[in-house]
Amino acid sequence: MALHAKPIDNLIEALTRLPGIGKKTASRLAFHILRSSLPEAQALAGAILEVKEKIHLCSTCFNLTDEDPCWICKDDRRSREILCIVEGPSDLIAIENTGAYHGRYHVLHGAITPLEGIGPENLKIKELMERLRRDRVMEVILATNPTVEGGATALYLSDLIKPLGIRVTRIAYGIPMGGEIEYSDGITLSKALEGRREF
Repeated sequence: MALHAKPIDNLIEALTRLPGIGKKTASRLAFHILRSSLPEAQALAGAILEVKEKIHLCSTCFNLTDEDPCWICKDDRRSREILCIVEGPSDLIAIENTGAYHGRYHVLHGAITPLEGIGPENLKIKELMERLRRDRVMEVILATNPTVEGGATALYLSDLIKPLGIRVTRIAYGIPMGGEIEYSDGITLSKALEGRREF
């Protein structure tokens, strides 16, 4: 027996397919949408359709964009000599939000994960290598996640890139600002020690 009218159940079911959305949250969202005005609901539906219709991958860096090349690749003020390699578009946004990086990017769209059947051929590595041979890149920053898969991907890329005579660096990992040593895990502490620099 259905608890709600079929359209409400359908909306709840559709919302539970989103990552991190359980039945309770989906129900709360569905009733929020139901209480909103028709123009608000149409705006939400329109925004979802617009994303699906207009967003594609940049042909240069493979970031998500609605123009090609994307706004980062078009920006002549950004250094062409430094290329930051990230696993996904959300990583690119996180680095951009720091305001500390002014080079270009390359988005892999994942990490090497053999247990899930994701190998180098499933990532944008071939395109990266073509780009490195074509452009005058002096340094590649490997900004993959501090996971086993991210580390394996960084190591794999380093082995491919170093023979091209390009400097390869890896972002540092360690104790965050405001963090306390006694509460840090062993891996974080070891990475902090490895990434130490002159003071």
